[in-house]
Amino acid sequence: MKPANSSIPTHILTINGGSSSIKFALYKAGEALKRELYGKVDRIGLSGTNLTFKDPARNKEESLKLDASDHKSAATFLLDWLQKQNAVESVRAVGHRVVHGMQHTAPELVTQELLNDLHRIIPCDPDHLPSEIELIETFRQRHPKLPQVACFDTAFHRTMPRVAKLLPIPRRYDAKGVQRYGFHGLSYAYLMEELAHLGDPAATTGRVILAHLGNGASMAAVRDGKSIDTSMSFTPTSGLVMSTRSGDLDPSLASYLSETEQMTTEQFYQMVNHKSGLLGVSETSSDMRDLLAHEAQDIRAAEAVALFCYQAKKWIGAFAAALGGVDTLVFAGGIGENAPLIRARICDGLGFLGIELNEARNAETAEVISTDASRVTVRVIRTDEDLMIARSVSRILETNATLVPPVDHPTSSDHPRSSSLALTGLGQADFLEEGVALCVPF
Repeated sequence: MKPANSSIPTHILTINGGSSSIKFALYKAGEALKRELYGKVDRIGLSGTNLTFKDPARNKEESLKLDASDHKSAATFLLDWLQKQNAVESVRAVGHRVVHGMQHTAPELVTQELLNDLHRIIPCDPDHLPSEIELIETFRQRHPKLPQVACFDTAFHRTMPRVAKLLPIPRRYDAKGVQRYGFHGLSYAYLMEELAHLGDPAATTGRVILAHLGNGASMAAVRDGKSIDTSMSFTPTSGLVMSTRSGDLDPSLASYLSETEQMTTEQFYQMVNHKSGLLGVSETSSDMRDLLAHEAQDIRAAEAVALFCYQAKKWIGAFAAALGGVDTLVFAGGIGENAPLIRARICDGLGFLGIELNEARNAETAEVISTDASRVTVRVIRTDEDLMIARSVSRILETNATLVPPVDHPTSSDHPRSSSLALTGLGQADFLEEGVALCVPF
């Protein structure tokens, strides 16, 4: 909460919850947001749960062990620990990454109505939303007067044209919200702001392909600063080959495996989300570093790497066609930022698009890794989703100077998990007229 003594610097706390982790960072509020204390709780629900943190101001770096069977207990431990660091009293607001936003197309102050909406769309993203909601509610129960802001990963792609969102299945499902949403939006928003900061004209008046390649991997096609298409679709499972996610598959594979192996829907879901991608093809590891280290001796590792690069190359070609060419290609994410060999293999053979890498610049991960003669500027930008969350929260605070946070508390009766979505003052028809569909369980 905001301190009574106005001489005390105020901060923004960012929370980025994953399936088994919580990343956090404390930013000093101001024109230039400065990250101070930051860290991560990992292996939630597993043995060996740790809280690791860095405090540059005190030149301190430590790791603490804890027992955390779920995100609620991990968040409670984190809040207690932050309290001991005297880090809570100065917090003016908390920003949360929320992977699936559905019809929510911009960062929003958390209210009970928003929490109700998120509970109702859990079937659209069961891997992320439950833990993200649990984090928000835990913070809300401990500090009900502290404003919280939900920053949606899908919001960046709200500008996609109707043809890019539409899926080729019976139209009635589109009315239920089954369409392309796209993800990694916080990363993409940050990358576009950095492109503009670097003075790249393509950021505002050009054709950009953004490649966020990490454990989760996707690409986005951006024209004149607006997303026009992206590789992930209704869920983050689709598109590129990823660490444990399959990416695009023949839909009839589910039926085939059901008939031949009696695979259930849940088993198929687990397979394509947690046992496929690099891990599934290699049978050894989901980590690109491991696969590159063993590809010379293990054909399975070599094929996994080759498939990853081949599919990424295809998506660049597809998005170049959608954009009518490309002016700037950006690599980001754990693989995109740190694997020169993967960048080189993806770009190999794309000279016809005007993409030409400088081998030395790529090897040292320079800011620009293309040759001077390359028609396409190829960049490596280290993405920063946490800073993008902090920026989003700061902007909301600036436009809500007299912000009075909600104090209502969530209860189990407030968020039924299977009913049509109700929005204040608007019905489903109002959104459908604007081409925005709602996802409800069906």
